[in-house]
Amino acid sequence: GLPYEVHRESFDTPDQFSPEFLSLNPNNKIPAILDPNGPGGQPLALWESGAILVYLAEKTGKFLPADPARRYETLQWLMFQMGGVGPMMGQANVFSRYLPEKIPVAIERYQNECRRLFEVLDTRLGQAEWLAGSEYSIADIANWCWVRTYRWSGVDIEGLANLRRWMDVMKERPACQYGVTVPIAM
Repeated sequence: GLPYEVHRESFDTPDQFSPEFLSLNPNNKIPAILDPNGPGGQPLALWESGAILVYLAEKTGKFLPADPARRYETLQWLMFQMGGVGPMMGQANVFSRYLPEKIPVAIERYQNECRRLFEVLDTRLGQAEWLAGSEYSIADIANWCWVRTYRWSGVDIEGLANLRRWMDVMKERPACQYGVTVPIAM
C-alpha cells in the first residue's frame, strides 16, 4: 500500500556506476530503494533485499510479527535465504548459465546444495503453512523470489510436495503476480 516509483537500471550500460546510483548502493547492485519519507521524515537510502524487507515491514507494520519469538523465527528464515538459498542459486546460475566454460563439478555442487536447501524448506513447510509459522511474512517473500526460478538454476524439485504447495500458493498472491512483472512492465 505504499506509493513507489520503479526506476530501471540497465546493467548492459554503466548506469549502476553512476554517482546517483552509487549514492543509493555503494555495491552497485540491485535492489536499492530511496524512501523520501524515511525515519523522522528524512530521506533514507537502503540496499540489500533483506534490509529493505525488514525496513518496509517495520514501516507498514505488516509481514514481520511484533511478538519477539515469532519475529525471530521470521528473521531466521529470512537469513536462511540471504545466507543460503540466494547465494547458492546465484552460483548455480553462474556455473550452469553464464560462464562460457562449463565446469561440471561446480554445476553439480551448487545444484545439489540448492536441492538440499529446498529439502530444508520442504521439511519446514510440512510443519507449517508458511516459513515462519501460521502467517505469510517477509521470509516467504524473500525465499520465493529465488525458489520460483528453480528451473532456470537447473534444480530438481521432484518429490518436494510441501515446497510445491507453498510455491503454488505464493504464485496465486496478487502481489507476487504483480511483483514478477514489474521489471518487464517498465
